[in-house]
Amino acid sequence: MDRKTYTAELAGLRELRTEITAAEKQVAAAQKELDRLAALRSRRVAGLAGYEGAQAAPIAKASGLTLADVVRIAPLLDPTPAAVRAAKADDQVAAAPVQASAPPVEPAPVAAPAVAIAPALSRPAAVIEQLAPVDAEDQAPAEQPAPAAAAPAAAPVAAPVEPVVSVAPVAPVAAVPRAAVEAGPRELPTLPEGPAGARFEAVTTGLVSTRPKFTQQARSTVFLDAAAGMLAVRDHVVRLDLGARTPGEILDAVLATAPGTERIYITAGAPWHDGAERYSTLKDAVAAWLNTPSQRWTTAVGSGRDRLAGHFVHQRQPVGRYAPAAAPDSGTTEIRSMGEWFDADGADAVTCRQAFTLLWQALRRHWDDAVLMGSPSQTGRDLWSRTIPTTGKWAGGYPVLSEELRGLLHATGGQGRTELILPPRVPEQLPALVEYDRTFAYAKHLWKSPVGTPRRITARAFAAMTEQEQTKALMSCSHWNIRVTVPAGWNHVGLLPAPVTGDRAWVYPATPGATFTTWAGGAEVHLALSNHLMPWKIEILSGLLFEDGKPLDEWGKRLKAAWADLTNLSKLHGDERQRQAAYLASRAVRSVLLFGLGGFAQRPRLVSGTTPVGEALPAGVEILGRDETVVTWQRQAGFSRDPYAHPEWAAYVWSGARAALLDMKYRQGKEVIASAGALHAKPGSVVYFGTDGIALTERQPWPYRGEVGDYLLKGHLSGPLAHPTSQEQYLKLRGLGRAELARTGADQ
Repeated sequence: MDRKTYTAELAGLRELRTEITAAEKQVAAAQKELDRLAALRSRRVAGLAGYEGAQAAPIAKASGLTLADVVRIAPLLDPTPAAVRAAKADDQVAAAPVQASAPPVEPAPVAAPAVAIAPALSRPAAVIEQLAPVDAEDQAPAEQPAPAAAAPAAAPVAAPVEPVVSVAPVAPVAAVPRAAVEAGPRELPTLPEGPAGARFEAVTTGLVSTRPKFTQQARSTVFLDAAAGMLAVRDHVVRLDLGARTPGEILDAVLATAPGTERIYITAGAPWHDGAERYSTLKDAVAAWLNTPSQRWTTAVGSGRDRLAGHFVHQRQPVGRYAPAAAPDSGTTEIRSMGEWFDADGADAVTCRQAFTLLWQALRRHWDDAVLMGSPSQTGRDLWSRTIPTTGKWAGGYPVLSEELRGLLHATGGQGRTELILPPRVPEQLPALVEYDRTFAYAKHLWKSPVGTPRRITARAFAAMTEQEQTKALMSCSHWNIRVTVPAGWNHVGLLPAPVTGDRAWVYPATPGATFTTWAGGAEVHLALSNHLMPWKIEILSGLLFEDGKPLDEWGKRLKAAWADLTNLSKLHGDERQRQAAYLASRAVRSVLLFGLGGFAQRPRLVSGTTPVGEALPAGVEILGRDETVVTWQRQAGFSRDPYAHPEWAAYVWSGARAALLDMKYRQGKEVIASAGALHAKPGSVVYFGTDGIALTERQPWPYRGEVGDYLLKGHLSGPLAHPTSQEQYLKLRGLGRAELARTGADQ
């Protein structure tokens, strides 16, 4: 080829590039139009479900969908008889006991992408147990997040219901069903090549977390024991007649005594469970209670462009928002559960009110403008926003990642580890059941977090690094797509999460030779390569490397100080009521941190609401129930343009939490004085992982200094004991172990 031909070919290549770009734009436009039409069809199908005589078959034929697709969009149209569905569900439950020790996950062979073998790393003096563990053995319930997807939904309308994001529910999350595990591995999204991949190394234009320029306004709040009818308001207690304990009767009684009340916390009694036996699910019972008709009260609605009903339907901790029927715009009164903040554990309404007072006073010592909002999630995020720096690199705020990258993190960043390990990996008869719980664990791991736009690390780029550079990358704020092989001779617990079919279900393979592909944070990957037992084989497929920053450090320090103040007060105060109130307040600080961190994840959520019968339902809703006046529904809220959405922070903390559950160092200055965690117990002695706690068959020599992150002996149940075969059985044994330890003391 001569120069003239070369020049001509270049010119032709440029023309071809222009044509390809134009074609790509046409394809993108067509795809956008297709998505719009498909969404419109789904909305119309959901709307047809509101007709009493609607049937799935003709709707499927008219829409061009399958019957299964129609039922998925509008479950109310499911033609399967309710009795058959219930029997099938019972059969599935009976056939699917808790699966904790998962069999090896071995995906079918596929064409192998480029990989880089990560070297076995020597354990450096300062390692990753500081990177970020989680706190939560009994994390409070909140709205259940919708299943995460690889790519986020299109920008949804902002939801008026409270965006309570759970880190875990009050009752610990059930372990993975065996049926889900046997169904095989779940494929996780990967980083695409080309222009599409560039969006995974970007932030959202014009969306930044900035320091607020206003002060939150406190709301008039009272505390009601609905079982005893006792109302704690300001400095006195009043007995109320609550009638049948419907929302309307509670509001009438409370506001007659305390006019202007904007928030009512139910400390005991759970009136939303009254008559629950009449409903097929607890959620149906709660929805019916929230929507009990009242002549004087109506459902409060949101403001702005999304005027939807304001109730939040949850099995145990619902939120009811009501306005006077005669003047719905005159103000809102909320009915909420005290359990959002802490388990009252028999404390009366006066003690709960005193706990709130102590909580506010403790936070005020560290935030001049601290205000207790409706939930710990809202409070935590508001307090964090007031620690955004006013000087330095991030004085303008922290940028929010692109929707594509947030979707990837939601799909690949699991939360706490909950796993029941079954025989033969542990004995059929346990010599004892000993529970250790990490104290205020999240607070230990907020000192460093990812900030800014991540840099993509390919397998080739990782392979080209020196071992020192690889170690530094793994110890930095990072997220890795890896292929894992459990080493031959391994006889301990699994180290890395493997995805299986189910709603973001994860297992921890430990069988030698098991191979699986997953995503994990640098803390976990580094631990798998450098643990003191034997290194695992890790193949790096790709990764995201962030800049190390301290966006949560100041927030964490202030919350730790408030927690320490209240914890000390709960031990030293001379008045028993004040000691109990201080203890409850310290638990509330824990919830503020726990759910505040979960709020950063901003997972796609299920939003619930009500619409008057006869009015058009919002798009894409699932009908939960109906009565003479309203239809109760839920829908996926997806992602919104939330300036405080930082799933990279939550994912980083959760990953470090899982690593610290396996291996944590106690330090005195720079010197390591002790080690703790599952890998420091004998093989075959670990029975259960519960996010920030471990249950074993024997006591461990792990010191407890009362500092955040320390392992505290929480329960000891003497054996021999039959190994629990389900989550429920374990929880019963755990309760017995805590009671036995309380009776006998720690020195058995």
